[in-house]
Order: sequence, then structure tokens, then C-alpha cells
Amino acid sequence: MAFASKILNSLVIVIAGFIFVRGDGSAGFTQSKAAYYPNSFQQGNQYGACEYGAFGATLNGGDVSAASNLYRNGVGCGACYQVRCTNIKYCSTNGVTIVITDAGASDSTDFILSQHAFAGMGQTADAGTALLALGYVGIQYRRVPCNYPNKNMTFYIDKSSNFPYYFAFQIWYQDGDKDITAIQLCETINLTCKLLERSHGATWAVGSPPSGPLSIRMLLSSDNDDTDDTWLVSANTIPQNWTAGAIYDSGLQV
Repeated sequence: MAFASKILNSLVIVIAGFIFVRGDGSAGFTQSKAAYYPNSFQQGNQYGACEYGAFGATLNGGDVSAASNLYRNGVGCGACYQVRCTNIKYCSTNGVTIVITDAGASDSTDFILSQHAFAGMGQTADAGTALLALGYVGIQYRRVPCNYPNKNMTFYIDKSSNFPYYFAFQIWYQDGDKDITAIQLCETINLTCKLLERSHGATWAVGSPPSGPLSIRMLLSSDNDDTDDTWLVSANTIPQNWTAGAIYDSGLQV
């Protein structure tokens, strides 16, 4: 009897384990809906609210999206999400990884995907075409780390900048799944720093910036309430005579 009981318990454990493995894998995902830009290019929208321009249209191979609540007044710019649709006839298991480059909502959706990303949720090219014909679909999504192989974080000096009076820039190719919540611009000789403000979208700005070679300090959010946020300092400096429209390699990645 005791032996049979042990066998029964083992079977329950195995069966419970089997049920867990065979579940729909939705743990950690949020249920929502997604649409796509019907009049956009197949890739992203270069006029998105994050103001990435042409870079934002081709980022991540064109798998980009507008977001509603996840835009978070620009904090969400550059964040990556795994998005998968739920129609088992057409949708793949893994879906697609997108980068937020714009703000917007349609019919209570959390995402408005590029056509490239929307079709990319399909099991096949034909399934992707069928998804586009539906217009919008039920989805599951979760935040995932961004990954840009062989790319360092890059500082793009916004064209609105005016040396030496006004400094505005964006951060491109940020790996990981952390938010940048504050930025300091520091002159590297006298260690004079100024706190920047999020001007609009992905752009940080400050008037009367420090003079001399510049270092950028970024405060990264923590996922753990018991852990302090982390300051990350660029390994490379921005030259003293920086220019609007220039791109500088930070020398590091998250």
C-alpha cells in the first residue's frame, strides 16, 4: 500500500510537471491588442514621437512600434518588448521583438506596430499577410532586454543643439531592459556637472552646458526595490568642440 502510494505521488508530480511544461507559456505576459500603421512604409515611422528620425524607421530591422501607456512621456523610448499574437491559426509561438519609437493608440491597443513587425508575428509569410488583412489582433507582450550585437551605446547630438549655448542629444543602441531616469553632463577636467532634462521624446537637453570635453553619466533604474539605482559613466568623452548632428561612440554598453 505504501509502495502504491509512493507511485501515485510520483505520478502526480510527473503529471503536474507535464501540465506546467505544456501550459500556454503566458507567465509574465500581459494580454492586450495590437494594430499596425496602415499607411506607413513596411518599416517604422521616421516621424515618431521619440523623434529618432530615419534612425527610428530602420532600427531593429524595422521591427518598431508606437505605444500608448508604455510610451511613458518618452521614458519608454528605446524599450524592447516581445509581442506575440494569440490566433493559433496564424501566430507563431515567439512572435516578434519590437522597439518603441513612437506614441499612439488605436481601438484600445497597447501597440501600433510597423507592418514589418505585425506580419512578423505570423508563422509564415502567408500567415503574416493574413494577419495584416485582419487589421488588429489580440496579443500577449512582455518587456525583454534589447540586444544590439557589436554596437556600443551611441550619443547623437540633436540638430536643435547650438554650440556652445544649448546641448541636446539622444542615446541610441541601449542594450538591456533598464530605463534611464536621469542624466548628468560633466566637464571632465574640472568635474563640473549639470543635470539634464528630458526635453521631448528620447531627447535630453540643457542650456549653457559645461565647456571642455564632456562625459555623460546615466542613472539606470533598478528592478529591485531593495537595490539602489546605478550610475553608468561613458568610457569615451564628447569632444570640446562638439557639433550638432554628430554621432559619438560612448565606448560602453549596459
